[in-house]
Amino acid sequence: MSTAGRSVWAEVRGRLAAADPGLLRFTAGLRTVLAIALTLAVLAALRLDVSHLVAGAITAMVATFAIREKARSQQAVTLALGLPVALVSMSVGAFLNQRVVLGDLFFVALIFCAVYSRRFGDRGTALGLIGFQIYFASLFVHATVPVLPGLYVVIAVAFGSAAVARFVLVPQTPAGILGRLRRAFRGRFAQLVAAQAELLDAGADELDKAVEEVRVRTARLHETALLIQGQLPDGTADEAVARLVQRRIADAEIAAERLGLMLLTARSARRADTLTLHLPGAHLLPTAPLPARDEALDQLRLDLEALRLLVLRPVGPQPGTALSRLRNRLLGYREEENLPPADPAVQDVFRGVGEAARAVMGLRIALDGPQDESDDTPATSRSREELDAEDAAIEVAEEDEGETEQATGLRRPTTRAAVQVAVGSSLAIVGGEFLSAQRWYWAVLTCWIVFLNTSSTGEILVKGYRRLLGTVLGVVAGIGLAGLVGHHTWTAFGLVLLFVFAMFYSAPLSYTLMSFFVTAMLGLLYTLLNTYNVDVLVLRIGETALGAVCGVIAAAVVLPVHTDRRTDELLVTTLDRLADVTRAAADQLSGAPPADLVEKARDLDQALADLRAAVQPLTHPITPLRSRRDTARYVVALLETCAYHARSLAATAELLPTHPAIAADPRLRGAGQRIVHNIEAIAAQVDDRRPAGEIETGPSIAAMLEPGTLRAPRYGRVTDRVLRHLQRLDEAVAGLARPLKVPVRARAV
Repeated sequence: MSTAGRSVWAEVRGRLAAADPGLLRFTAGLRTVLAIALTLAVLAALRLDVSHLVAGAITAMVATFAIREKARSQQAVTLALGLPVALVSMSVGAFLNQRVVLGDLFFVALIFCAVYSRRFGDRGTALGLIGFQIYFASLFVHATVPVLPGLYVVIAVAFGSAAVARFVLVPQTPAGILGRLRRAFRGRFAQLVAAQAELLDAGADELDKAVEEVRVRTARLHETALLIQGQLPDGTADEAVARLVQRRIADAEIAAERLGLMLLTARSARRADTLTLHLPGAHLLPTAPLPARDEALDQLRLDLEALRLLVLRPVGPQPGTALSRLRNRLLGYREEENLPPADPAVQDVFRGVGEAARAVMGLRIALDGPQDESDDTPATSRSREELDAEDAAIEVAEEDEGETEQATGLRRPTTRAAVQVAVGSSLAIVGGEFLSAQRWYWAVLTCWIVFLNTSSTGEILVKGYRRLLGTVLGVVAGIGLAGLVGHHTWTAFGLVLLFVFAMFYSAPLSYTLMSFFVTAMLGLLYTLLNTYNVDVLVLRIGETALGAVCGVIAAAVVLPVHTDRRTDELLVTTLDRLADVTRAAADQLSGAPPADLVEKARDLDQALADLRAAVQPLTHPITPLRSRRDTARYVVALLETCAYHARSLAATAELLPTHPAIAADPRLRGAGQRIVHNIEAIAAQVDDRRPAGEIETGPSIAAMLEPGTLRAPRYGRVTDRVLRHLQRLDEAVAGLARPLKVPVRARAV
C-alpha cells in the first residue's frame, strides 16, 4: 500500500474509532449477527421449519448479548451454565403453554428471580436474562411438549453458534478492547483539536456553533477516557503500566480541555468561563473577530493542524522526519523565549499547544514504548526528561477501602426492583389478557425492559416514553416491510440480521431508535410465522403502552424511589468525591505525602457520570417543569466545571516530586480548606441526615496567601495556573449555593 493509501486508511480508522470508541457497538452487533446467521445456516441444513428458525434466531441473540463478563474464561463458564437454564426455561414454557393461571404465576416468579439475580453480578444478570428471554421465546413460537426435542436441538445449536461467534469469529479480549479504546482516544483528541482550530477562525454568526462543537467533542473525549479507565484493570497485566497509562490519559485530556479554554479566552474580552464548555447552549461573550491577517495567528493555525497530525500519527523511527520537526517546534512553546510576539492571550494559546504536545508525547511513550531521541531539541529533551522522571516516580498506591454500609432487605436495590417489576408484570398480565389472550406477553416484556438499568420513577417514565415512541415508528416501518417481503423467507431473515445489527449499534446512542429496529424486526418475524397482519402490529402499540404504564405505576406505588431522592443521593456522593479530590490535591500541593490523586479524580468522574444519567428525567424536553430542568442543567454544568478544575489540580499536584517549576507551598492548605468546607456545607444541605452549615465567601484565593495580584513577579507560570484553578473552583462551588439554597456568609478580609 502506498504512503498516501496508508495515510487515508489511518484517517478512516481514526474516524471510525472516534465515532465508536473501542468499536464496542460494532463488535456487539457483528458478533450477534454472525451468531444468528450461523444458527440459521445449521438449522436450515437440518431442514427444520420456520418456527424453529425463529426460535433459533431469538436464542442465539439472547445467548450472545446476555453475557457481559470481560474475561474469556468467565464468559465461557456463563455460556455453559446458560445452556441448561435455557433448556429448563423452554421446557417449563412448553409445559405451561395451556395452563394459563399456573403459567402466569410462574412467569411472575421467573421475572422476580431474573431481576433479583442482578445482585450476584454479571453472571447472575446473564443467567436471569437468559431464563426470562427463553421463556418469552417459548410463548412467541407457541412451544408445546411434543415439539420440545426439536427445540432442544435448536437451543443447543444456538448456544454453540454463539460460542463460535464469540470465541472464534469475533474474538475479543480486554487487552484488545483497551487497544481500540486507545486509538479511539487519539481519534477524538484529534477531532477536538480540529474543532478548536475552527473556533479560532469562526465568524460572529458561526461562533456559537463552533463553541458547541468544541463542547460536544470535549465531552466525547472525556467519555472515552472513562471507558479506558474501566478497561485498564483487565486490559493490562502490570498494575504499574495501568497506572502510567491512566496518568497519561488524564494528562492528555486536561491539556486538550485547557487548550480549548485558552482559545475561548483569546476570542473573548476577558478570561473565558468554563461553563462555556460545560453548559449546553452557553454563549461566548460578544467580541470582535480575530484579525484575518496576523503572523502569530497564521502560525497558530498551522500549529493546531500540526498538533492534530501529531495526535493521529506516531513520529517515525527515522530521525529528521517532518513529524519529528513538528513535535520539536510545538514542544519549544513550553519555553518562554520560543513564544512568537503576540497578545498575551494568544501567547497563552501557544503555551497550551506546547503542553498538549507534551501530553501527546507522554501518551505515545506510555502506549508505544520509547521513541527515537536522536533529533531531539533541548526543549524536547527537557520534556522527555520530565516525563521519564514522572514515570519513575509513579508507584502503585494502596488505598484503604473503608467498609460501606450495605442496604439489606427491601432497601437493597435489586430486591426493590424485583418486587416492583413483579407487581408491574402482574398488572401487565391482567391488562394484557384483556387486550389479547394470545399476545399479552408484549406488555410484560415492556414492563420488564423499562426496569432494566433504571433506578428511579422518572427514569422509568422516560424510558417507557422512548420505547413507546420507537414502537409506533417501528410499526409503521414493519407494515411497509411486511408488504414488500411477502413470503420470501431468506429475504426476511436478511433484513432481520440487518435490523439486529442496527439495534445493537444504536442502543447506546438512542433507546428510541433501538426500539424502532426491534419492532420492525418483530414485524418481519411475524411475517415468517404467517401470523402477520396490521392488527397484530397495532396491538403491539397497545401492549407496549400498557406495559410502560404498568411499570410506571409499580415504580411509583411499590417501594418508590423518587427522582428527586435518587438525584440528591448521587449529588451528595459527587460532592463528597469532589471534597476528597480537592482536599488531597491541596494537601499535596502544600507538602503532604503523595496520595493516589488520579484514582480519586476518576472516582469523581464516575460519580458525576452517574448523576448526569440520573438527572435525564429532569432535563428531558418533555418535562413540564422548565424551571427545575434549567436548575438541574446548571447544577450539573457547575459540577463539571468543578471536576475539571479538581482534575487539573490533582494532575499538577502529582508533578510535585519531579517537576522543577513546581514547589510545595504550605499556604495552599489553608486556601483549600475554605473550598472543602464549602463543598461539605453544600453536601450537608442536600443530605438531610447531616447538620447543615453555610458556605463562606470572601477574599480571593490569591489574596488569602498574601497581598498582591497574580501578575506579581513572585508567582511563576505554574503557580499562577494552580491559583487560577483554585480560584475558579472556589467560585464554582460558591455558585452552587444559590440553586441549592445554601446560606452564604461573607468573611471579612
